[in-house]
Amino acid sequence: MTTAQHPRLQHPDTGIPLQPSLDGSALVDSDGTVAAPVSNNIPRFVTDQHLESFGFQWTRFNVAHKDEDNATFLAKTGVSPDSLQGISVLDAGCGGGRYTLLCGSAGALVTATDHSRAVDKAAELCRHLPNTRFLQADLKQLPLPDHSFDFVFSIGVMHHDASTQAVFHAVARLVRPGGRLSVWLYRRNQWWQEIINSTLRAVTTRLPTSVLLPLCHLGAVLGGTPVINRTLNKIVCFSAHPCYENRVCDTWDWWAPQYQHHHTAAELAHWFTAAGFIDIQELPPEKTGTWYLRLWKWNLLPGSGVNITGIRCS
Repeated sequence: MTTAQHPRLQHPDTGIPLQPSLDGSALVDSDGTVAAPVSNNIPRFVTDQHLESFGFQWTRFNVAHKDEDNATFLAKTGVSPDSLQGISVLDAGCGGGRYTLLCGSAGALVTATDHSRAVDKAAELCRHLPNTRFLQADLKQLPLPDHSFDFVFSIGVMHHDASTQAVFHAVARLVRPGGRLSVWLYRRNQWWQEIINSTLRAVTTRLPTSVLLPLCHLGAVLGGTPVINRTLNKIVCFSAHPCYENRVCDTWDWWAPQYQHHHTAAELAHWFTAAGFIDIQELPPEKTGTWYLRLWKWNLLPGSGVNITGIRCS
């Protein structure tokens, strides 16, 4: 395990260093003013707010699969877990913690943050790893100094904020010069798919859990039905993951969140350039096959992503 230190915590507005209160119930600044309460050993700078659906999602479903998560992490970050020993890592939007677990197990010093109560699930998953710590915080206002991390990644998170670009630039500032940033966002599909998605989500985002969850189970059934899981889900998005619980979780992830923005690779690459990154690469999708890659390039796969990695030079 690495013996390096986690980046210090600071007030997200003033930059003043924070320290635990005498009774450990809060983080306070130099004059004793409480900046964040601490519960379950996790500083809470925010509450769920508009991201409550993720708190429900990641505390209800168990979707971590070691071998699959290793392959997905490599595909979506361009970084092998074997290269993480001894470096500082930020999991920007950790959800239930499966990639925090992966990085921590590989020997990285990991700070994992999420806006929702999913951090509790993540902390429990990683309870045996002393080199991981957790924060409940807004990615646009993280209590961390600029240029704090060797490697920062965010997989499927930034597009669930009111402004994806604002989240990107706030997180990009945390990468040290010479460090790497990897980001995965939902891909913008064809115009008619975008209309169908937006129209249906205008309904599903208003449904109570008691109604939407059974619909996600229906989507999971369809996702396990041959032919349908390769055709209908190109029009109405539902997951075709081999595991039933993952299919329910992935389908919920599509239809429940208040915000869901879709982006192009050129758009994301431009943000990297504007933030001072070089060696910018678009990573290919994890899945292969001639027809899959054609549909991906033609932007015909709802739920697929745009995936960029780069090195900070300034």
